[in-house]
Amino acid sequence: MKKNIIPLFISLLMISCSQKEVKKEMPTKGFELSNTMLKSITTAKAEYKNIEDIYSFYGKISADKNSYIDVFPLVGGNVMSVNVELGDYVRKGQVLATIRSTELAEIQKDASDAKNDLLVAQNNLRVAKEMYEGKLNTERDVLDAKSNVQKAQDQMQRSSAVSTVYNVKKGNLYSVLAPISGFIVHKNINKDMQLRSDRSENIFDVANTTNVWAIMNINEADIDKISLGMPAQVSTLSYPDKIFHGKIDKIFKIIDPETNAMQARVVLDNAAGLLIPDSKATIKVSKSDSSTAIAVPSKAIIFDDNRSFVVVFKSRTDVKIREIKVLKQLGDITYIAEGLKEGEQVITNNQLLIYRSLNE
Repeated sequence: MKKNIIPLFISLLMISCSQKEVKKEMPTKGFELSNTMLKSITTAKAEYKNIEDIYSFYGKISADKNSYIDVFPLVGGNVMSVNVELGDYVRKGQVLATIRSTELAEIQKDASDAKNDLLVAQNNLRVAKEMYEGKLNTERDVLDAKSNVQKAQDQMQRSSAVSTVYNVKKGNLYSVLAPISGFIVHKNINKDMQLRSDRSENIFDVANTTNVWAIMNINEADIDKISLGMPAQVSTLSYPDKIFHGKIDKIFKIIDPETNAMQARVVLDNAAGLLIPDSKATIKVSKSDSSTAIAVPSKAIIFDDNRSFVVVFKSRTDVKIREIKVLKQLGDITYIAEGLKEGEQVITNNQLLIYRSLNE
């Protein structure tokens, strides 16, 4: 009986060991991204970039002075109508205001007199030629008649040019026209106002704001930090979450003695009309360094317990938390001193949820 028990015990022991070995070799199921989470994440590649320095300056949006025109009345008189208001968009040639002026009567009279003088001179020339053919006058008389015609033509051309400049039509009404397409940014005229002919102040300013300027103020201590061509990012209070991109295209080498600041200009595309002249602006300019470092989007960084982490993604079943050492963070870009290799992918969206799941 005992002889049968020993082989049975040995068999049971072998079976037990075999089961343990099988259990030990079976891999344990680790973290795996669900289909929904996999579709919701975004990744970015860690790559070497030149280290940049970013400097912030304050300034304001200004209309492009090359597309900014003052409108003056060419005649005095009584304002009959004003057709636009401050902030209105106008097209080139549009009537902004109408003025009734007695000065136009003089201009019209001069044009009419010039026309009549030309007709008389032409008729005198015709008569002089006929008399010369009949030997009733001399060649000198014909030449004098031709000279008078030329003078009358010159006077007629001058009168026509004046009438064109003053936009003279029938009657004594003068139309103030928009010289360019743009916005009315200044208005100093009202209906029934009496305008003097010697008035020195403009009545409208029209600005084409397809392009605008961001004028930045630079303290003396920061002058050495800027240069022509530096990329600039401009934001305003009206649209704090929207960035407008441009470059420094002019530096005004004059320091205002009252502010001890120098100014620089950034030209911005404003086809959408979001940038309003005289609004406050923050201008950030960047300067590239010769050294490089691994860089990732700043939104990929997770701060926890005074340490910095990223979530490294290789596949849905290979997702790891990696502690990193931040070298420098500049806006949307963070430079990494330690912890990441070039080419590794980091999760930039919903990474905090994954970080918490991996830490549980």
